[in-house]
Amino acid sequence: MFSVLNLQSLLGLAVIVAACWALSENRRAFPWKLTLGAIAVQAGLVLALFAIPGSQNVLAAITGAVDGLNRATQTGTQFVFGYLAGGDQPYAVNDAGALFTFAFQVLPLILVISALSALLWHWKVLKWITHGFGILFQRTMGLGGASALAVAANIFLGMIESPIVIRAYLDKLTRSELFLMMVVGLATVAGSTMVAYAAILGPTLPNAAGHVLVASILSAPAGILLARIMIPETPGQGGAHAEYDSALKYDSSVDAIVKGTADGLMVVLNISAILIVFVALVALVNLMIGAVFGPEISVEWLLSWVFAPVAWLTGVSWADAREAGLLLGTKLTQTEFKAFIELGQVPVDEISERTRMLLTYALCGFANIGSVGITVTGLSVLMPERREEVLGMVWKALFAGFLATLMAAAVVGALPGTIFR
Repeated sequence: MFSVLNLQSLLGLAVIVAACWALSENRRAFPWKLTLGAIAVQAGLVLALFAIPGSQNVLAAITGAVDGLNRATQTGTQFVFGYLAGGDQPYAVNDAGALFTFAFQVLPLILVISALSALLWHWKVLKWITHGFGILFQRTMGLGGASALAVAANIFLGMIESPIVIRAYLDKLTRSELFLMMVVGLATVAGSTMVAYAAILGPTLPNAAGHVLVASILSAPAGILLARIMIPETPGQGGAHAEYDSALKYDSSVDAIVKGTADGLMVVLNISAILIVFVALVALVNLMIGAVFGPEISVEWLLSWVFAPVAWLTGVSWADAREAGLLLGTKLTQTEFKAFIELGQVPVDEISERTRMLLTYALCGFANIGSVGITVTGLSVLMPERREEVLGMVWKALFAGFLATLMAAAVVGALPGTIFR
């Protein structure tokens, strides 16, 4: 049964699409069929994973797998770091919650999942799953083979790893296809971080692992749609065909594990460095704001008001809108990792389960200011001849990528809440 909040989410969908259309390079080329198709694909995926009989068993299996990976990672981390990683403590503990250390209990999970992802890619398991999604996007959303494969790879790989999959076709992509690849890269998350998010939210959100996985998948068609609205494809162009045999290869299983671990280490270092810098910069700005306007005014206070209406449009009740707006602002300025950590720390009775669920979808994407630099740097290495083109579109891509995650949340918010029980 539909409620006012469901209608609120539908209004949010309309506002998101209208905002991208207002910034379109060709407003006359609005993709009506793609718009309806993308929303239908998103709604269908949610229903398939939450409403079909037996789907709860699949979600339970996903949650169990995440819990198992988390426990296995903790075993390896405690072997190296001992009590710092939550092992046997050499002293009496008065506050068990204070033992949680992000560096030792979340980031190591990225190393393990990165190595496991590389191994599954080498064994062709992840490759065939990616190819399946690629064919789905190619046939249902009219993408060229290269774009479809890159979009599918973005669901499981990082925003720089996925272009490597179609490296041989990067110079053949049109401006619209390049922009689409950038938007989807910012709208989705890598499999390694996906599991980390689920581990963070697990204690406060039922089926956290299932919601995080679905969130990353839903953001892909949302990113495709918004990218096509902002920079439409010129008729007769695009559609570069790609053989489903990528340039991402490993020599052996051991080579995949070693290289996957090394890649994961770079991700961990990047996340750590970006978090340190951006959290420090926000703290510095807070000191300056506090000196002028008083300690009650801060970046967080401003963000909570600026993004509260945005959160409301996804279907969040106004009572939770300021808290949700603060988390959306945190994602944009200090990365989604910081936002997920803060969401996981919000007491269960402080915001509704619906708000917590919608925020999981709205926060699940790399669309933050720090990722702009990563996108430009990574694509400049892969395609130096198109660096200026990337620089000219990257802020538009950030806008569309951020809205794509909001769109995924709005689609979920527009559906009856009973399907998630």
